[in-house]
Amino acid sequence: MILDSSKKPEITYPCEWSYKIIGNNIEKMLEAIDMAVSGLKYDVTPSNISKKGNYYSLNLTLTVPNEVVRDLIYQKLDSHESVKIIF
Repeated sequence: MILDSSKKPEITYPCEWSYKIIGNNIEKMLEAIDMAVSGLKYDVTPSNISKKGNYYSLNLTLTVPNEVVRDLIYQKLDSHESVKIIF
């Protein structure tokens, strides 16, 4: 079966969405999350710590009302200095 990568998956909004955020300062990562999702109810749970303890990952889960808000949250988190990787 060949997948057509030109088609976007169909997502029905509002929906629950999760982001995995990796960085090296938990306090600043939490500040970045609070800034990015201002006004929305969200949940943050710890995920992993790197072997040397230099990097931390957090799971952010919230209900996004539409694709624009979902992408805006991603962009805000991605541009924050304390966030190294987001997916």
